[in-house]
Amino acid sequence: MKEKLVEQAYAIARERYAGQGIDTDRAMESLQAISLSLHCWQTDDVTGFEKLSGALSGGIQATGNYPGKARNIDEVRMDILKAMSLIPGRHRLSLHEIYGDFGGEAVDRDQVEPRHFQSWIDWGRWHGVMLDFNSTSFSHPKSGNLTLSNPDDGIRNFWIEHTKRCRAVADAIGKAQGDPCIMNIWIHDGSKDITVNRMKYRRILKESLDDIFSTEYADMKDCLESKVFGIGLESYTVGSNDFYIAYATRNNKIVTLDTGHFHPTESTADKVSSLLLFSPELMLHVSRPVRWDSDHVVTMNDETLDLCKEIVRCDAIGRVHVGLDFFDASINRIGAYVTGARATQKCLLQALLEPLGILRKYESEDKGFERLALLEESKSMPWNAVWDMFCLRNGVPAGDGFIPEVEKYEREVLLKRQ
Repeated sequence: MKEKLVEQAYAIARERYAGQGIDTDRAMESLQAISLSLHCWQTDDVTGFEKLSGALSGGIQATGNYPGKARNIDEVRMDILKAMSLIPGRHRLSLHEIYGDFGGEAVDRDQVEPRHFQSWIDWGRWHGVMLDFNSTSFSHPKSGNLTLSNPDDGIRNFWIEHTKRCRAVADAIGKAQGDPCIMNIWIHDGSKDITVNRMKYRRILKESLDDIFSTEYADMKDCLESKVFGIGLESYTVGSNDFYIAYATRNNKIVTLDTGHFHPTESTADKVSSLLLFSPELMLHVSRPVRWDSDHVVTMNDETLDLCKEIVRCDAIGRVHVGLDFFDASINRIGAYVTGARATQKCLLQALLEPLGILRKYESEDKGFERLALLEESKSMPWNAVWDMFCLRNGVPAGDGFIPEVEKYEREVLLKRQ
């Protein structure tokens, strides 16, 4: 898109927003300060670099076989940098444990060490990218249906040790980068059919977590992520939302809300204000649920927009960490990456451009019609002109200008991987 047209459209948009008391430059400054935690597993369909695991399992499934999948650590890093070059702002990168630099060595998950992520630390320092981390309980011979909640001492202790070591890795990353590494724990544990031992497995999970968290770290933050159900585990999930909210509140941990992990009629946005009253921070995994699948590419839909608006309405930008969690193997993976990230940022920008001062005044005066009318009118305000200017100021393509860049990368890089 031509710079002159962007600048002209922005000048008009800035004036219109000023009429509602909104400083568009300040809104862009606020958006600039929000770093998304991008998920490395979009590049290779959650494969990782282990020599141990086979097909995806434990409620994880990637569908499609679009050409260009990253095959090794160098290609993953190359693809991440390409995606970041088309996403305005500076962003973090979230790693799963299976993405360690194992150098071809077979390292089981209860043996992982910080040294296996030293090259990632160096890479992040070189490119100015902060790192986050995740333990990996799926796609392993010992995954089965139960990991941290498994009554079998051998299996359970394997996963306890794995998670302990992941926390040590996260702390080493945080210390090296001078910024806390946010580590997320999600386990798929559950039952396909009816269980009569709900309390038993949850008690075991609690005891496992107590053991895991017995060591305090200064340079990492622990997050716990729930899910309604997993593929093949539809009837019962040990780590439910209720379980983790209770555990996190009692033990000063961060709750992770994945937008694809709730019932379709639930509003994830509605959970934000409740949790922030009892927890200093909150972690989000932004995805798009479609029927049974929780991990479609994020779009600028009502659910994502409501979630972003709630963050701003709660004055919680500095307290909410925004991560992405989707993977689609049926379309260009870099295009999916960029589309989802930019859609999330667009929702955040619209939230920052909402005439919140006037809306709150109407609400305090019980002016329901005026509040509703202004909410509706704000939907058609020229936020997209502000977005294009934000892209321009960050040196990335505005509008649909990133599409040819992704297509060029596909021709010159991705298709040559076949």
